[in-house]
Amino acid sequence: MAFDKFIASIRMGKNKIGWLLIVFLCVQTTGFSQVGKYLVLLRDKANSPYSVSKPDQFLSTRSIQRRQKQNIAVLERDLPVNPSYVTQLQQAGAKIWYTSRWLNAVLIEASDATLSAVQKLSFVKGLEFNRALSKTQAVSEPRVNSVKTYSTQKTVAADPPLDYGVSVDQITQIGVDKMHQQGYHGENILIGVLDAGFLNADKVSFLKPLFDEKRILSTYDFVNKETSVYEDDSHGLEVLSAIAATTDKQLYGTAYKSSFILLRTEDAPTEKQIEEANWLFGAEYADSAGVDVINSSLGYFEFDDASTNYTYQNMDGKTALCTRAAQIATETGMIVVVAAGNEGSSAWRYIDAPADAASVLAIGAVTQTGQRASFSSFGPSADGRVKPDLAARGQGDVVGKPNGTIGLENGTSIASPLIAGLVAGFWQANPTLTAAQVTDVLRRSGSQFSSPNNELGYGIPNFDRASTIAKSLGPLAVDPGTIPLLLFPNPFNDTEPLSVQLEGLNATTPVDASLADLSGRLLWQKRYTASGLASFVLPNLGLSAGVYVMTFVAGDKKRTLKVVKQ
Repeated sequence: MAFDKFIASIRMGKNKIGWLLIVFLCVQTTGFSQVGKYLVLLRDKANSPYSVSKPDQFLSTRSIQRRQKQNIAVLERDLPVNPSYVTQLQQAGAKIWYTSRWLNAVLIEASDATLSAVQKLSFVKGLEFNRALSKTQAVSEPRVNSVKTYSTQKTVAADPPLDYGVSVDQITQIGVDKMHQQGYHGENILIGVLDAGFLNADKVSFLKPLFDEKRILSTYDFVNKETSVYEDDSHGLEVLSAIAATTDKQLYGTAYKSSFILLRTEDAPTEKQIEEANWLFGAEYADSAGVDVINSSLGYFEFDDASTNYTYQNMDGKTALCTRAAQIATETGMIVVVAAGNEGSSAWRYIDAPADAASVLAIGAVTQTGQRASFSSFGPSADGRVKPDLAARGQGDVVGKPNGTIGLENGTSIASPLIAGLVAGFWQANPTLTAAQVTDVLRRSGSQFSSPNNELGYGIPNFDRASTIAKSLGPLAVDPGTIPLLLFPNPFNDTEPLSVQLEGLNATTPVDASLADLSGRLLWQKRYTASGLASFVLPNLGLSAGVYVMTFVAGDKKRTLKVVKQ
C-alpha cells in the first residue's frame, strides 16, 4: 500500500492496525523522551535577601569562625543564589536539583523545550560547558542503583604506643605514629569525605567508635538526593577506614578521633560530568557546615561520552568544573586533599582533575620502600606547576572492608586519606596556622622538597619534620613578610567594633596601624607599642557603611586587609 493511501485509510477509520501502530509509536516516543541535567549560570546576585554582613543566614557558626581565624572575608561569592531566580526557573518548568553559591548557578533537569524557555530568562547567563552534564531517559521511572567496586596549640598528654599491626608501615612512613604518641589524633577537627558511598560504614566494628561517640555529624547523597550514604558503593568506606578505623593489632586510621561529614558525590556505575557538579555541591556543603579538611579520592578526565573528555592541556588548574570548585574551597580556609590519580601506567599517564588545582594537596602513591607505585599518576599540571604535591603509601595499604574484615587495597585513593589524617593531626597540634600555612609546611616537610619531580612532587611528608619547620617559623609566620593578626568581627558595626589581635611580633617593634577608604584617603592612624600588646579596638570613627582598607606595619613586615563596616 502506498504511504499516502495508508495514511488516508487511517484517517477514515478503515485501518485499525494503523491506528494501533501510531498509538504504539507515540507511547514509545513519550516513554523514552530525553531530558538533561544542566548547570545554569546566572548573571548576578542582585536584590538578594542575603548579605555578607549577615553570614549566619547561610553559613554555620563553625564556618564563620574558620574564616575569622584566618582573616578570610565573606564574599559575594559566598551568598546563596537569589531565591526569586530559582522560583522563576521552576515556573519555566525546570526541576531544581541543587544551587551553587560559588558559581552562582542552579542544577536543573529539563527537556529541550523547557531548556529553551529557561535560556530566554533575563537573568540566565548561559550553561556550564554549553551543554548537558548528563542525559537521562524517562525521568519518571524509578531509579535502580548498582554497586561497582573500585580497583586500584594546646598541651596534650603523650599516649602510649599503639599496636598498629599490619598497618604499621603506612602509619610510620609519614610519622603519624609520633603524632599519635604526642596526643594528636584529630580531636575537634572536622573532615569532609567526598566519595562514591560508604557501604555498611554504620555496621562494621572498625568504625563503631565513630557512631558510639556521635562523630558522624551529617551525611548526604547528592546522587540520589537523600541523606543516607550507607547502602551504595564501598570505595568511600575503605577511604574512611584509612583515616578513622580503630582495630587493635590490625588497623588504625591516621586521625581516628576526628569528626566527619560523609558526602556521596560520585555515581560509581557511570562517569558523567554531573558528578563534577555533585563535587561542587558537596564542597559547598562542607564549607557551610564548617569542615576543616576535605578528602576526595576521586578524579576525572574521561567520561562515558567521549566527546566530553578532558585533555591533558585542560589540567591547568582552571578548566575542569571540579578543579575550580576545589580551588574555591581552599580559598574559604579549608584544606583540600585529593588523590592524584591511578593513570601512571595508562596512555593518559597524568594527574586527574581536581588534582590540578593550585592550592590543593594532590597525593601520589608510593610502595612500602618509598618508591613510586607504578600506577601513580605523573605531573606536572599542564601549566607547569609541581604535581603531585606529596605522596604516601598507596600499594598494599591496609583498609577496612564492607563485610567487616581488614584487607588490602591499592591506589592513590588510599594514599590521599592517609595524608588527610596527617593534616588533621598536624593542624590540631598547630592551631594558630592558617590552612595555607599548614599546606605550605607539609609541602616543605616532603622528603624531596629541595628537588621536587613529576613523580612524587615534594615527596613523602613527615609529622616530626613538619613540626620542626612550624616551630622555626614561629606562630603565624610562614611568610616572613606578613604580620600575624586576627580581625573580628568582619564585617563590624558601631555596637560590635573591630578588634585587632596580634601574635608573634618582636616585643620591641612598634606597630603602625592605619585605615583608609578605597580611594586611598587616610581616615585614621596610630602607633602602638608592641611591648605587652595583644590587641586593640578600632575607635568609633563615625564611618559610613562600606569597604575600607586597614594597613599594619611592624619593622620590615606589612599587612593590608579589607574590612567592612555595616
